[in-house]
Amino acid sequence: MEKSLFEQMGGTYRQGGDYLLPNLTVPESVPVGIWGRRRKRYLREHREPLYTALLFSGKLDAHIMDVDQQAQEMFSQLIEQVATQEEITEHLKAENQRGWIGRMNNIRSQVEEIIFNEYIYH
Repeated sequence: MEKSLFEQMGGTYRQGGDYLLPNLTVPESVPVGIWGRRRKRYLREHREPLYTALLFSGKLDAHIMDVDQQAQEMFSQLIEQVATQEEITEHLKAENQRGWIGRMNNIRSQVEEIIFNEYIYH
């Protein structure tokens, strides 16, 4: 007995006029942090073929979660290291809160640039 056209094609299909249309679903995205969302947006806007390949292979969420985790760990480590190197302490925070905030914001900006170049834009 010969297989019907539906059975030969595999998957499930619906009739759309004269055509058989596949019943496709996109898997639910997993919640990720800011670095994962930035990487995903970068891939979607600037590296569309890679984004599409990861999406259709089912590897996009794992990639995004991995980048998010690595970038967050690196961000925290670098903030701490640079603050220590520049002697930005809790004592400084107590004495000159405005100065402490300015210096920490400067460090944060520097570290964000490193994270963007190492994890988001590569």
